[in-house]
Amino acid sequence: MENHWLKPPEWSWNLEGERDFVHQWVRPFEKVERPDLILYGAPLSRSSISVSGASLYPSEFRRMWKGFATYNLDEDTDLSTYQVADAGDVVMHTTDILESHRRIEEATAFLVKKFASHVTCMMGGDHSTTACAVRGIKQIFREETIGLLQLDTHLDVRDPAELGPANGTPIRQLVDGGIVKGEHVHNIGLHGYFNAKPLIAYAKEHRINMVTLRQARKKGIVKTVNDALACLKEEVDRIYVTVDMDVLDISSAPGVPASTPGGMTATELFDLLLEIGKHKFVRHIDFVCLDPTKDSAASETVKIGVYAWLQFITGQVVQQAKK
Repeated sequence: MENHWLKPPEWSWNLEGERDFVHQWVRPFEKVERPDLILYGAPLSRSSISVSGASLYPSEFRRMWKGFATYNLDEDTDLSTYQVADAGDVVMHTTDILESHRRIEEATAFLVKKFASHVTCMMGGDHSTTACAVRGIKQIFREETIGLLQLDTHLDVRDPAELGPANGTPIRQLVDGGIVKGEHVHNIGLHGYFNAKPLIAYAKEHRINMVTLRQARKKGIVKTVNDALACLKEEVDRIYVTVDMDVLDISSAPGVPASTPGGMTATELFDLLLEIGKHKFVRHIDFVCLDPTKDSAASETVKIGVYAWLQFITGQVVQQAKK
């Protein structure tokens, strides 16, 4: 099985010497014999409802690696033993959104078939890419049920019949398409005035599990996520985690297409990703809707995105150490 839609990232790989920093540690796809995690980019934002430069995030994500070490001081954990293989980016069509979506689905199917027992991580792109990735997984694991843990300010259940397959529609695409059951979707991080009443009605009708940020904080945000994962573990065969970076408060992360006040803090997100990484039944994860063009010169949102990803990796390393 070959895939023609993956291209190497625009990156000069350091294949020799130390692995003290992330750019020295992550290896190109063809150089890693036994990867623990397959990384790939889906640089698409033409399908975003709001103006978005999220297509630029995969390249900015990689460029920021030089600022991060592979040692996590807080957890006393060295990440360099964990093998990350970068498959590059899915080649997007210049103008055809549906063709770009098809390529993401095909590339995801290729990767999960070739590396069936490994974790896959997609860097978006806008949130429409999540529906493509989950459909690609379902294409290979047709008999398995897939559950979603969604960290998001929005439900993303707007009607594709009105908007097309835009970034506000991926969960509805998956539920209406029979790929994922509504009851197997757990959305944590909802808050405020950013989901219209008809969208709430759709979510309730399809039994989507909605947990507001206020509810999660009252219960304990890490416990809330652990409970959701424990529930999914009992109900589905594989878990897909999607992290929409607009779950963060605008003061922490201005670099998202739909930034809002009242969201999660960066520290809360870091704590959650560390915990999520510790769960061996999480097989797939993505990070979407991060727009570097809306960041300040400090690139705070891109840095938060890289840090959050490294927290997930730290959780994975902690999990491996327990085996």
